[in-house]
Amino acid sequence: MIKWILIGIAALIGLVIVGVTLLVAISNYKGANYWKFAKPQGVIETKYTSMGEHEVSLAEFDAPGTVWEKYEIWYPSNLEQSDQAYPVVVIANGTGMKASKQSAIYEHLASWGFIVAGNEDEHSRTGASSAATLDFILSLNEDPQSVFYGRIDTENIGIVGHSQGGVGAINAVTRQKNGNLYKTICAQSMTSSAVAYALNQLDGELGGGWNCDTSTLSIPAFMVAGTGSADAGNVEENRLELAEGETQGICPLWWLRECFDVMPDTVPKVIGRLSGKDHGDIPFSADGYMTAWFMYWLQGDEAAGKAFFGADAEIGVSENWQDVKINFP
Repeated sequence: MIKWILIGIAALIGLVIVGVTLLVAISNYKGANYWKFAKPQGVIETKYTSMGEHEVSLAEFDAPGTVWEKYEIWYPSNLEQSDQAYPVVVIANGTGMKASKQSAIYEHLASWGFIVAGNEDEHSRTGASSAATLDFILSLNEDPQSVFYGRIDTENIGIVGHSQGGVGAINAVTRQKNGNLYKTICAQSMTSSAVAYALNQLDGELGGGWNCDTSTLSIPAFMVAGTGSADAGNVEENRLELAEGETQGICPLWWLRECFDVMPDTVPKVIGRLSGKDHGDIPFSADGYMTAWFMYWLQGDEAAGKAFFGADAEIGVSENWQDVKINFP
């Protein structure tokens, strides 16, 4: 009797292990192929949510003596046989999200004809690692021994970041010495000033450096967040004293609007929130329009620009998006 009970338990454990393994495999597959499971609405969003036409290659370079460990560069494979210069997008990582953990996002963007550069920095908020990454890839553009020699379109460089990386992207443009080299920015669920105040009080790796200021941004900016509780919270204004049950979100609507409003009106700027999506969803769910944004500003794709500008801007009528505000002087 005991023998059969033990056999039954062993079989049950085996089934559990198989089930967990299968779930992990499914999760990994969805992560690597997230664009296949997206539900874009408009024609433009649908187009740029899909993979582009380019096969993609990866080059890695050690960065000894740095906290970001190495530089990783995804690029169109045909770059190696081409005499074309390609636009660059630098990605600033969210907290704990090294480039190696989100390679699918880099690969997707590279498939649309971009050189996409990142690193292993888990604390990117100051913009220092993004600045170093940009300097590094520009050095490869001058190196006759590099596959990237003469292949960097230095007039068309963008940056994107999510969460802490959203702060890092803004600071890379506004506070770092090479910030003037960026032509456009996309900031996703960037940490609000209220949350930044609390984080700045901490010690260790998470303490300090969380502030960013979009009033000094002078390049086109696309800033997004989600309506889920982690991003939105349940407080509708910037205040630090909270009643019981109140929470400040990571990137609430008041913060998006503030970032939009303080930017000069002479600069193209767009904000919007993904309906029903939360903080961790944004890099994947906003990917279609993020790609379209860079296609317009860095590759001159006029069709992609119709997602954001004009009387019938697609993002403004999409059921996926709400609280959209557009300034296109």
